[in-house]
Amino acid sequence: MGNTQQYGTNEWSPYTLNCITGCGNDCKYCYSKEMSIRYNRSTPDTWKNEVVRPHDLKKSIKKYDARIMYPSAHDIRPEHLEENLVFLQHILEAGNEVLIVSKPHLACIKEICKRFKAHKDKILFRFSIGSADDNVLKFWEPGAPGFKERLACMKYAYKNGFGTSVSCEPMLDDKISKVIKKVSPYVTETIWLGKVNHLIGVNGRGRLDFNGHNDPATMAKAGELIGWQSDEKILELYNIYKSDPKIRWKESIRKVIVRKGGEKDEQHS
Repeated sequence: MGNTQQYGTNEWSPYTLNCITGCGNDCKYCYSKEMSIRYNRSTPDTWKNEVVRPHDLKKSIKKYDARIMYPSAHDIRPEHLEENLVFLQHILEAGNEVLIVSKPHLACIKEICKRFKAHKDKILFRFSIGSADDNVLKFWEPGAPGFKERLACMKYAYKNGFGTSVSCEPMLDDKISKVIKKVSPYVTETIWLGKVNHLIGVNGRGRLDFNGHNDPATMAKAGELIGWQSDEKILELYNIYKSDPKIRWKESIRKVIVRKGGEKDEQHS
């Protein structure tokens, strides 16, 4: 059952942990990048230079009463794989369940599966895949892997007995059905669909502006993407997949369904 009070990461977990500031993916639409810039922890240019926080690697992690989402403000990339593995070890050794969210590199996923094979019942992967088109992914997520590598990670985790799920938030084009078709055979849990949020400011600076991507080409692409996610298009998407037991709708889509479709705010059981 959905909850109108749940949004963002709270739709997946009440707890998030991180051990790095910055992210080499350098996604143009990144919320964490915007927040870091707003609070003067980073600049648009320095965000992509990841900085490991030693104090976070050393601190003890308690047993939480719900699954932890890790990471939420950076990614697990080859440059700092070992540090991420150390942090994951702390989470799992405390007896926690963890939702590992990533635009995944195959080398990283292979090592996680190898290192934490004994903890596979405590791990659920959620791979972020907003398009099946590498040109689209490269434009919006310049430092992240392409579609084939992300799909290979899905297959590897699935074949090695780990729980798998997908986040298509944000959907980065109007062909998200291609992603759903490709990943569905390797999803043990859910596929989440969500709109892109706050790219362009209405009464103030938008996310692209804060993140240093307010050039004409990017703003034109943003306008195109927003147009693809009009209420009418979202309702069309909902009607196609509303009976698919694997599909889940992020709050950005549930709002449209309630406002335009007149249906209750709920997920599949």
